[in-house]
Amino acid sequence: MKIVFLDSKTVGDDIDLSIFNQFGEFISYKTTLSKELALERTKDADIIITNKVVIDKEIIDNAKNLKLICEAATGYNNIDINYAKEKGIQVRNVAGYSTESVVQHTFAMLFYLLEHLKYYDEYVKSGEYAKSDIFTHIGKPFWQIQGKTWGIIGLGTIGRRVAEVAESFGCNVIYYSTSGVERKEKYERVSLEELLKSSDIVSIHAPLNEKTKGLIGYEQIKLMKKSAILLNLGRGGIVKEQDLAKALNEDIIAGAGLDVLEKEPITPDNPLLKIKNKEKLFITPHIAWTSIEARKTLINEIAENIKAFLEGKDRNRVA
Repeated sequence: MKIVFLDSKTVGDDIDLSIFNQFGEFISYKTTLSKELALERTKDADIIITNKVVIDKEIIDNAKNLKLICEAATGYNNIDINYAKEKGIQVRNVAGYSTESVVQHTFAMLFYLLEHLKYYDEYVKSGEYAKSDIFTHIGKPFWQIQGKTWGIIGLGTIGRRVAEVAESFGCNVIYYSTSGVERKEKYERVSLEELLKSSDIVSIHAPLNEKTKGLIGYEQIKLMKKSAILLNLGRGGIVKEQDLAKALNEDIIAGAGLDVLEKEPITPDNPLLKIKNKEKLFITPHIAWTSIEARKTLINEIAENIKAFLEGKDRNRVA
């Protein structure tokens, strides 16, 4: 078998990929940034591993030996799964590998914003604290999350785990279902309007689809408390970035944390880079899922998917 990983840089240079050598000839490319390269590199591959490289009809038709496409992620919208199925090519993804990592980053973003950690760190390191006439400094007051309301948009695997951790801090958890599917949950389900009005913290853990694209715009942010914090760890297109920039500039909410953006990497003209009160916004470059443990699990799960395919099993099969 010839196995080609088209964008191994997305899982990090520190992760050992030698596990794939057991299945045959393994070739790893750090990036594949053009369609022409993708066509050339996959033309005689039996198995393609991709994270973000698009695998469309042209690539599938050009890869005459192709039998399996492994998505190095949970979402597989970069693969034409219907055409792959039509051609008898299996597609397998990996689910649940980064849940704890994303949950951890959700709380890291919250506390960074809520407790003004950048401000206090700089206050000490600048030498200002050394000049103080008292032992403490309360230049930026913060509140505790115990007893506050945490609103979750998208109560899937990650959203539910965030809810559990939020509860352990003493939060009251409510949620809005982006799918509209009725499920029995231990948390109160509310409308989007009620969630935005009631919550002290709003965190997004939903996929991007026709129901969530542009879900949070200026009018929705205006419903939130002035002291509220908005966190997006779902997909970038759920929050309208121009509207968020406007809301932050007008001090409508206390702050926002984003790990995902509509275009990644961020474009130089993104309005979020030009907001007046930069301390109100915390952006990380899509790293919530990238704990060392999560990335190792991802690679091991891809290997298990290949093994299951070779043994004729349907593990994690999506097409």
